Amino acid sequence: MSQLLEPFIAELAQEADATRRLLERVPADKLTWKPHDKSMTLGQLALHVAGLPAAISGLLSAEAVDVEDADFTPASPSSKDEIMTALDQGLATATQWMGTMDDATASAEWQLRKGGEAIWSVPRIGMIRTLLLNHWYHHRGQLSVYLRLLEVPVPVTYGVTADENPFG
Repeated sequence: MSQLLEPFIAELAQEADATRRLLERVPADKLTWKPHDKSMTLGQLALHVAGLPAAISGLLSAEAVDVEDADFTPASPSSKDEIMTALDQGLATATQWMGTMDDATASAEWQLRKGGEAIWSVPRIGMIRTLLLNHWYHHRGQLSVYLRLLEVPVPVTYGVTADENPFG
């Protein structure tokens, strides 16, 4: 296993708890709700958050991905159970994938291409930070706003929220 990736695996495991708390709050009867016509539905966003670890692991397993070959249309879940299952499977997939990678593979160049031409080249470990973890946190933040708009109590991620105080 890559020593370079040990902190990323630990971070994924630590952040999984906060992600699970957030996804558990998603109301099953509001999966088709969305705050704006241009927004994903609550269900699409929740499934995206749940499935990101597996999806990004799949993309980064290759040496490159061409955006012209990718389908970025968000899937719609049929149930909340589907969302929670996607989270469990996604975390297992990403943890296993990172756990089997060596330092050379983690440090190797990864490319995002368009029509075969590289538009972004970075070490794979940089994409793990950017596409896997930071992207995950970004959408998790969106999901917390969706919950707030639906009057669902927002769980603790770091510290306190207006709805929960683990210290008091």
